[in-house]
Amino acid sequence: MGSQDEHTDGTGRRALLGAAMFGAGGAVLGLSGTARADGAGSAGHGGGLKGLPVPTVIGHRGASGYRPEHTFGSYQLALDLGADIVEAGDLVPTRDGHLVCRHEPEIGGTTNVADHPEFADRRTTKVLDGVSTTGWFTEDFTLAELRTLRAIERIPANRPHNTLYNGRWSIPTFEEVLKWQDEQTRKRGKQVWIYPETKHPTYFRKLGLGLEERVAKLLHQHGKDKRNSPVILQSFEPTSIQRLNKLVDNPLVVLLSAASTRPWDFVEKGDPRTVADLITPKGLREIAGYAQGIGPTLDLVITKKADGSLDKETTLVADAHKVGLILHPYTMRNENPFLPAEYRRGTDADAYGDAFGAFKRYFATGIDGVFTDNADTGVLARADFVNG
Repeated sequence: MGSQDEHTDGTGRRALLGAAMFGAGGAVLGLSGTARADGAGSAGHGGGLKGLPVPTVIGHRGASGYRPEHTFGSYQLALDLGADIVEAGDLVPTRDGHLVCRHEPEIGGTTNVADHPEFADRRTTKVLDGVSTTGWFTEDFTLAELRTLRAIERIPANRPHNTLYNGRWSIPTFEEVLKWQDEQTRKRGKQVWIYPETKHPTYFRKLGLGLEERVAKLLHQHGKDKRNSPVILQSFEPTSIQRLNKLVDNPLVVLLSAASTRPWDFVEKGDPRTVADLITPKGLREIAGYAQGIGPTLDLVITKKADGSLDKETTLVADAHKVGLILHPYTMRNENPFLPAEYRRGTDADAYGDAFGAFKRYFATGIDGVFTDNADTGVLARADFVNG
């Protein structure tokens, strides 16, 4: 994501992307630049990650720019709009141990639970990864109770149009997602990929609701726990990925927040390192010992100035590629407030800015893919970039 790379011709940039190695096994991620430019990079049934187009367009919580996130409406639309992978979903447990797809365990902002008087007494305040949080939490509900709720738009101020769909869809379980993936793969005649995340794994392990074992058990039952399985697993807690590395053979990705932050599992076990330590060559080498990729916030790829405009491209892409890690940064959104300052247009919070310009800038850094709420914009931006 940097200006010094924008002059690079498309072929050279694609060759660099194609050279990013995937994992210690040395399978090359992505096809040759020419093949990808011809659009020949669509995922096959057994090819693993190397069959995905680069840069990969990942539907963030589905098509959450257009539908309430983590619903089958959102997931389905992401596929219809051309996403290569759907982030289905952020996994949190119910009281009776089922995994469901919600952005956070607190569901007051993403469901109509507040409209259910029978659950009024479940509203409570908890400390979630050090933050006092008030609302309703999935771990206080059985799956049967959660099934009585409906999903709503999480950020209505930015996405008023999405509120049209409030109440239309229920909360998906991870098992339902795995079945949906198979159905969609059959219907569409090409492999559908998903990218689930373990949410707050240390918090839930303390409650006796360990996530990793539950994820591994379901993946094993559905035959999706192999190296080439079309399921990439991700977490902000490195120890969760290390735990998954012992349980399944799926591709694994460590998510990285702002440089000054500490993963919560580090806080809990007294590890003083921050994300800044994890993105040093030494930190990346360590991650490469148990994971195949990183999911950094976009600001770790190109820093921002105080006014919110883009500043300097970092060495993260090159450093990660050097140790065989792929990069899938997050999150590209079309609306003004979420774009770097120079790509905003007008002042409306829900108006679109120059998302294509921002995509181009980020793709030019050599990232291997990106999470986006607007898969269709990402697909068009990739075509511009690959063929430009």
